[in-house]
Amino acid sequence: MEPDAPRAPHVLDAAMFWSTHPTGGVRRVLSAKRQHLLAAGWQHSLLVPEGEGLGLIPCGGISLPRSGGYRFVVDRARAVSLITQARPDLIEAADPYVLGWASLEASQRLGVPAVAFCHSHLPALLERWASQLGGRWAGQWARERAQRYLVRLYGGFDLVLAPSRSLEHQLRHYGLDQVQYQPLGVDCGIFRPAARKGGWARWLKQALGLPPATRLLLYCGRFAPEKRLPLLARAVRALGPGHVLLCVGAGPCTPRGSQLRVLPPVSDPASLARMMASCDAFVHAGDQETFGLAALEAMACRTPVVLSSRAGLGELGADVALAVDSACPADWADAMRQALNEHEAPRLDRALARARTLDWSRVTDMMMRRYATLLNPAEAAQRCVPQERPSGQSASVAAYSFKRL
Repeated sequence: MEPDAPRAPHVLDAAMFWSTHPTGGVRRVLSAKRQHLLAAGWQHSLLVPEGEGLGLIPCGGISLPRSGGYRFVVDRARAVSLITQARPDLIEAADPYVLGWASLEASQRLGVPAVAFCHSHLPALLERWASQLGGRWAGQWARERAQRYLVRLYGGFDLVLAPSRSLEHQLRHYGLDQVQYQPLGVDCGIFRPAARKGGWARWLKQALGLPPATRLLLYCGRFAPEKRLPLLARAVRALGPGHVLLCVGAGPCTPRGSQLRVLPPVSDPASLARMMASCDAFVHAGDQETFGLAALEAMACRTPVVLSSRAGLGELGADVALAVDSACPADWADAMRQALNEHEAPRLDRALARARTLDWSRVTDMMMRRYATLLNPAEAAQRCVPQERPSGQSASVAAYSFKRL
């Protein structure tokens, strides 16, 4: 009698930031991750506030006004119950709030590994918010409390993943030794230079009531204070007539300006890729980004990119993007002008090459190796070496098969 084939590993992602708009950064990351895990023969579930579809487990939450469709999860007990009922082999929390604690509690009940992915820099976000309300000392106080909170929460996880080296170093500085660098990815089969369509750009300008010669600069993402969209608006105004900033997204801080146009989120990846490849440049002034998913997609389209030199954007765009370490509109305008008028092929080629090293197929393979090590540390080395497998069995399942602990 032949032995039963190894059961495919079951990963459950718990994510509060799953917007009703299918364009939020966390949602796009988890959707791509799910697609690749399933293709590799793994099982995958998503615990989110709301949603319908195979693999989705809605846990409910309070609607956040002017957030772009997000909900805040408050019922920790229900989330724990739903996770334990799903009986995953590994749980990953995508945010450090109620679902973070629920993931940790459920992992302890089930006796399975718990992973935390640090998608946002909570100390920096709270510091900005508190500083605006109470000044510099209030901001410093909020940052220190947030650091202690993260140490208390993340200290219970088996593994903490950071999408940039800079964030990895910061978390280690807080005292978290189980942090590892795990970049995010891009689908280079969709986001590619060939996505550029000159006719589409002409049609868009006509639809927006713009002259054909208008230079379009693109921002794509959430409309939030930390994105510093007013800075981009002032910089485009400094460029003078004939330049327009196209802001695609949603959020509480809708940008405004005579040289701005706002469009809702684009749900279709191919349409988003066409937009990114056809605009004249991509710009992002966020100084608290942990990675920069939209910037990576623009790089994969070989579109000139102007980014903040700080945090994850600065790291992602090092030596391949025009970086600005300033809050002065004139400095941003100078960088935008250079991106529009000096199409340096070597820089664009380097950006494209970097993006291709972060194709989702490579990134998810790295994730699966990390998961496999957690699921069965004693056999991790053997599983990472290709071995003969029964015909019809997925290579990834054969490589990462394990016995439930």
